[in-house]
Order: sequence, then C-alpha cells, then structure tokens
Amino acid sequence: MRFISYTHNAQSSWGAVIDEEGQQLVVDLSSLAPTLKEAIETGRLKGLMIDTVGDEPSLDQVTLLPPITQPEKIICIGVNYANRNEEYADGSKPKSFPSVFMRTPGSLTGHESPLIRPPESHQLDYEGEIALVIGKGGRRIKEEDAFEHLAGLTIMNEGTLRDWVRHAKFNVTQGKNFVHSGSIGPWLVSADEFSAEQLKDMKVKTRVNGEIRQDDTTANMAYPISYLISYLSTFCALKPGDVIATGTPTGSGARFNPPRYLAPGDVVEVEVQGVGLLRNGVADEVLDSGA
Repeated sequence: MRFISYTHNAQSSWGAVIDEEGQQLVVDLSSLAPTLKEAIETGRLKGLMIDTVGDEPSLDQVTLLPPITQPEKIICIGVNYANRNEEYADGSKPKSFPSVFMRTPGSLTGHESPLIRPPESHQLDYEGEIALVIGKGGRRIKEEDAFEHLAGLTIMNEGTLRDWVRHAKFNVTQGKNFVHSGSIGPWLVSADEFSAEQLKDMKVKTRVNGEIRQDDTTANMAYPISYLISYLSTFCALKPGDVIATGTPTGSGARFNPPRYLAPGDVVEVEVQGVGLLRNGVADEVLDSGA
C-alpha cells in the first residue's frame, strides 16, 4: 500500500493512494492518527482496509510533502555501492564500516517540488537512493530480524552541495543540509509489498533531463539493508518514523570530468524498482529583499 503526506485546499493531511477506474485517488486517513508517523507508531497501518466515499481528490490535485514530515532522525549512509570508493580517486581503501551522517527534515522537499540551489554554491549535485522508514523501534537489532522493523520504503534524492562538504576534515554536514537541497517521496510503500529477497536485489536509477546517470542494484551494496538497520541500532535507538538513506550508486555529477552539476531548469528523476519515481525540478533560491 502507498501512503502519502500532502496538502489539499490549504490543509495538511495524510492518506493512501489507490487505483480506481484508471485514476489515482487520495483517501484521507487523518481520522486514524494526526500524521503518518503517528499512525506508524501506534500500529494503525496494520491490517488497514481502505474505503472510498466518492469525493476523493486525484493525486494530481494534491501537493505532496515528504512522507514522514518530522522524523526524529534522518540517517544517511555514504559510499555504499561497488566502485563508489574508487570514484573519489583519493587512494583510500574501502572501510570496514559504513560512513554515517545526518540530515535535517528541512533539507528535504517533496515530489514535484523544486530542489533549491543556494546563492552560496553552484555545485548542487544529485544522489538517487532507496530510503527506509522504521516501523518498529529497537536497539541492537539482529540482522536476521531487521526486516521486521521496517514500515516501508521510499525514495530520496540526497542532494549535496559539493564544495560545502569539503569545508572541514571529516565533516559533510554543511553540504548535506541546505534548505530543500534534496527530496524524498513520492510515497511510502508498506513493507508487506516486499520480500526479504526482493530487498536484496532492487534496481535504482537516476535520470537528469532524461539522461541515465545512475543505474545499479542493491545486490551491489557493500552494506546491505539488514546490516544497516542492525549496525545503526547498535549506537542509537531507532524509532518509528526514522528515515535511513542507504547510499547512492556511482554516477553523481561530481564524478564527471568536468563535473555536471544541477542548474535551474534541470529535472531529476530517481526511480526505484517496486517503489516508484521521485521527480524534482531545480530552481535558484529566491532571496528576501535586503538579504
């Protein structure tokens, strides 16, 4: 099942997307819980039956927000696909453990909303990724139990300001957290739509203006999904609604010679097998007068 957070007629809500008579309709589920995150926390999505009442808006009539609008944590994994370490061309050897950093909710926007290029940098880059949403929290989760802790999957464009990730040694936070520099969505696909075997070999593809830039599969992850959940839960308590971005394949704009960064008017599409397609344009930040 596909769950979204959205605005419609100036009201924020959440619900499910259903296919009916060739249309994608949005069924409001806010009567179950105030937000999708709270519905996950309280187990309201389990065994859910969806009924229509006849006045549901179509998907194109609503504005999509990040599926989880206020996660407690957004944890991101770096250098997680085969050949990604070699892309850096710095002579370093692959590490025994994943690279981990955090993002803030405000650094991400929803499906069909623009990625924002700030005036401080023109090195806005794309990174197409699978993102996990935690359904059941825990500490020191065993790998063999990891999939029991998933609420579902969504898609992230883990947008990055490349020069700002190099402002300091061992620190990428600045370049990963400019407002609306990345995106997430369009929806959360519930975990019951996937088998453990499917999650081990899912295709991830990124296109810029229709040109394929990234094309890989989770089978090439250095640190698989089950391992990431187990590893991260060792040092922090994972909570329902937490988001884990699992890393991006080779082919980001910075790795071309010369680099191919995003510019206003570009359109980035990230497609994940079994989840869907996340699409965003690119726009320059509009500064307030006097800024």
